[in-house]
Amino acid sequence: MKVKQSRKFLSIGLTAFLVLASGGYWYVFVDGTPQFDGPDATAAERSTNLSYTLEHFQSQAMGMTRAYGVILPPGYRQHPHQRYPVIFLLHGGHGQATDWYKKAAALPVIQALYDQRQLPPSLIITPDGNDDRGSSALWDPQYIDGKHGHVLSEIGDELVNEVRRRYRTKTQPQFWAIGGLSSGGWGALNIGLHYPQHFSVLFSHSGYFVDKSGPVNSPMAYVVSMSPMERDRLRIYLDAGKGDRRFLSQSRRFHKRLDRLGIPNAFHEFPGGHGLYGANAGWNYWHRHLADSLLYVGDRFKEADLAQRASK
Repeated sequence: MKVKQSRKFLSIGLTAFLVLASGGYWYVFVDGTPQFDGPDATAAERSTNLSYTLEHFQSQAMGMTRAYGVILPPGYRQHPHQRYPVIFLLHGGHGQATDWYKKAAALPVIQALYDQRQLPPSLIITPDGNDDRGSSALWDPQYIDGKHGHVLSEIGDELVNEVRRRYRTKTQPQFWAIGGLSSGGWGALNIGLHYPQHFSVLFSHSGYFVDKSGPVNSPMAYVVSMSPMERDRLRIYLDAGKGDRRFLSQSRRFHKRLDRLGIPNAFHEFPGGHGLYGANAGWNYWHRHLADSLLYVGDRFKEADLAQRASK
């Protein structure tokens, strides 16, 4: 009898797994978890001069204390009168504020871009994107203002003001970028499009652009509703893995929509995508291609700086 029950439970579990996999939901157990052969963040950190710290602030929008990570630019403390561009990096489903640091090993990628002068020294922020339900393998964070919390307002406005108050930042939106991976890619576009007065440069790795909460939180639809003046200030980078059917398809469609609207953008298809194992899978994918998005961001910051100097 016990053997039959065990087989029954095993069969039910296997069926549930296959249903999730066939529905495309297998990725929810991937981008928030350690990877079998992911980048070694500890070893990577030792190869850089950068450091990562976790900070907190009191959010009125969320009604709680919220965490965010900070990577200060080189020489920040040695140049007390210099102001810096800002980059927000959002985590994906069932992730944490520390994911870009601990799992994607972002520090050596950033250091290499600084060393090659491809990214101007910038203040890099990794927010906690989870709503008041917390992190779970059963749902993605909701980068919206909804019944589970006002994450959109908290990151897009409150945290922006907190960073401006606490650090020496440039204030113009052309010197502020926001991007993310997977559902954080969607979140970055959703927040950035809702707050064009704060962010001009947006980027997504393996993101999607139609959200189940409706068109107000679906960049595919929302970007059309923006004013021509707001759209003129936008600069957008997209990439997706060739192994990610849903994310690749939506990224292609969004890229085409941006082209039709005349919004400057770059779109790349790379090998790999979400996954648990492989040089081009999961955290290896995001570690590798962070360099591509930040190179794009760096070029936009340089253009903004030249334009600002020319106007003086």
